[in-house]
Amino acid sequence: MDDNNYRYIGKHVSRADGRDLVSGRRPFIDDVRIPGMLMARVLRSPYPHANIVKIDTTKAKAAPGVRAVLTYKDAPDWKCGLPQHRKVLDQRVRFTGDSVALVAAETLEAADEACRQIEVEYEELPFVLDCEEAIKPDAPQLYDEFPGNVLPKVTPFSEEPFNQIHVGDVEKAFEEAAYVAEGYYCYDKLPHPLPPESPGVIAQWTSPSAVTLYYNGGAPHLQKFNTEASIPGVAVRVIACHSGGSYGSKQLIPHLALQAIALARETGRAVKLMMDRTDHMLSYELRQGSRIRGKVGITQDGLINAIQGMWYIDSGMSSTYAQAMTAVGLGEAQAFCGKCKNWDLDTMLIATNHSSQAPIRGFGGQELKGALIPLVCTAIRAAGMDPYEVFKKNFVKAGDSYIWRDYKWWDVRSVDFTAAFEESAARFGWKDKWKGWEKPTWVSEDGKRAVGVGVGVHGNADIGEDPTEGFVKLHPFGSVTVEMCIGETGGAQRHAIQKMVAEIMKVPFDGVQLVNSDTHGTGYDAGMIGSRGTITMGTCAVRAAKDARRKLLMMASEKLNIDVDELDTEDFLVFQRSKPQMRLPWIAITGTPEMTITGMGIYKQNFDKPNFALYFAEVEVNLETGETKLIRALEGTDVGQIIDPVNVRMQAEGSFGAAGADTALFEEMVMDKKLGRFVSGNMIDYKWRTFNEFPPFDTVILESRFDTESFHALGFGEISGSPAPSAILMAVSNAIGVEVKEYPTTPTVVLKAMGKIK
Repeated sequence: MDDNNYRYIGKHVSRADGRDLVSGRRPFIDDVRIPGMLMARVLRSPYPHANIVKIDTTKAKAAPGVRAVLTYKDAPDWKCGLPQHRKVLDQRVRFTGDSVALVAAETLEAADEACRQIEVEYEELPFVLDCEEAIKPDAPQLYDEFPGNVLPKVTPFSEEPFNQIHVGDVEKAFEEAAYVAEGYYCYDKLPHPLPPESPGVIAQWTSPSAVTLYYNGGAPHLQKFNTEASIPGVAVRVIACHSGGSYGSKQLIPHLALQAIALARETGRAVKLMMDRTDHMLSYELRQGSRIRGKVGITQDGLINAIQGMWYIDSGMSSTYAQAMTAVGLGEAQAFCGKCKNWDLDTMLIATNHSSQAPIRGFGGQELKGALIPLVCTAIRAAGMDPYEVFKKNFVKAGDSYIWRDYKWWDVRSVDFTAAFEESAARFGWKDKWKGWEKPTWVSEDGKRAVGVGVGVHGNADIGEDPTEGFVKLHPFGSVTVEMCIGETGGAQRHAIQKMVAEIMKVPFDGVQLVNSDTHGTGYDAGMIGSRGTITMGTCAVRAAKDARRKLLMMASEKLNIDVDELDTEDFLVFQRSKPQMRLPWIAITGTPEMTITGMGIYKQNFDKPNFALYFAEVEVNLETGETKLIRALEGTDVGQIIDPVNVRMQAEGSFGAAGADTALFEEMVMDKKLGRFVSGNMIDYKWRTFNEFPPFDTVILESRFDTESFHALGFGEISGSPAPSAILMAVSNAIGVEVKEYPTTPTVVLKAMGKIK
């Protein structure tokens, strides 16, 4: 195929589902109705840590419309988490908002009223909110099975968990380093994912050993086997509804699913459990906290040659993904420090009396990078070097190697991202704007305002993670169906696959349809995680389409007695290349309308191609008030062949804001530390940026030819926001002339750093 003569690839095509999604015609999970379906609510704890001494549900069970009330006394003994430790309902509550009782009723109003009728007597217990306080000998203990509040290092990725990097000779490397610096950095203020639609699930038992789940996440198969692991002997079918946005937070909803399933079993009816906005903001998963204490060495020529430290991870009251996210974060650290051969970086996963913490706008990378990049910058600062130049020199390149989350060494086979570094820096004007560490680019004449710049970088090889299988079916009367488990979380991945298949088959874009994601009807796929969709799903779809096309032409060759190499297909017609005017419809080849031609595609996991994102930030700081304003941002990358230019830029522009910039500037769930409860649990008190407040934002997107079957393209979605926090932290530090070590850079944080307030 002539890469320069694509029908759809590299060109913008309006999404087939776009109009229905924005108009509300496309059904979301809250639109799903099942005959006899009940509505569920959860009674939640007002305390961060307490034992339930007494609970009386008599009045609630007698309330009109109530069909079931479950407490820890009668809830099934199912558990979720890594390892399995979080019960459906527990006698002990471990955060403000933890589940106390479940109610199923004919209406939401009846369920809400029943919750109010439940009488609970609590024994309040000491609580701990700080992860480093939680590991002290006298700290309150959350679980008997986890002494010292330290979670075990298990992982679903390999037999031996990858939760530390011990490579080379760190002490010798420090001796050989020209500059060595130590530091302590935190990225542990917890932001909320804020998807437009809250998490929700519908559970329906179809037999004593089978249950169907409707859920609004993007990873149906992961949800399936995660649920089956919690309920042995039960077959789980998962049907994905449109997610209404996820940002990583709804890929798995294990606890919510178990609660709905428990109520459905108790009542014998379908049960919908949908979080309202208050429940969602106060009780759902948040990003895990991240702190790092460590030491970094750098050579005279700017190579990072040694990293040593401890990464403390606040997992909240339970771990859904923490160990897996840690493994990914450690891999991503090696992409950023691709030339470092000496590592002694360990991790500790710690339980605290926060809500459970999980993937939020990324999967471990932003959490680690938000702390690791400032740590590395302590050595770069000590050397007086330009951080951009150091990042460029150290970013992983072809021929380098790293240990990835499967605990295997991988040799990098990728293009050199140097061109993307240099073009991005030139577009931003870094050479002129960078004045040195803790030096502003500009100061107003009255000395009240200053401007500073910063840079951050990120890379992730998880774009090739997990296998995928799928099918492309050619229908005789002229249409194509793609049977793949592709959940839609807002990133237009189904749209991209539709374009790829239409391109291979040379058929109109709207002649390709994707089936709904259903674990009983579509092949295995891990879902929309890790920027993996383009390579994994794309490769699978391309292979399936090529296989179907080959089978069609082989059938035509036999029927027409023409060599298969002389045949082609376009617009649902088969023709001989030397006689293109003679064209036969597919039905003439198959001979019967009932026959479909099915192509199969399989993708196998591969971690040898990392992606790349470079972020430049320019901020203006009011030196009297501490107010920080992002006045310009630029993100650079190289994605290989662009599948859709509009969508990739929308991804970059969307992620730079809430996913990265705003978590650095003002976004956090504010906690009353005396009471152990959030005080920003609504859309008014939670600080976030509206669309009309976004600053100027530019992108540099190069198109190298990567060795991928997905039209030489790489995935980009997840990483696009990850380099922003460290870049903004650096920019603020440079503007005010003193290092800032705390996120978000609120006026209070800035003024404290400047010594103007205590």
